[in-house]
Amino acid sequence: MLWKKSLKSSKEVVTYDKENWKPVMRCSICNGEKVAGLKNIRTGEFRGGTLIKDEKDLKNFMKKYGVEEVIKEY
Repeated sequence: MLWKKSLKSSKEVVTYDKENWKPVMRCSICNGEKVAGLKNIRTGEFRGGTLIKDEKDLKNFMKKYGVEEVIKEY
């Protein structure tokens, strides 16, 4: 039951300040790890680290934040 409840809440779109934050995916060149989140354009602060293991995780992240593209950073 608890698991099903969390699925419902993940379908809601999260709002964020689009003037100061942008969606990015940090990719490690050493081990290939990918983490998606929001980066502050002015300070460079990174928030909301979501581990991206496959294309499904990336699509869920994009749906959650209502974005169509995520910039990769290495």
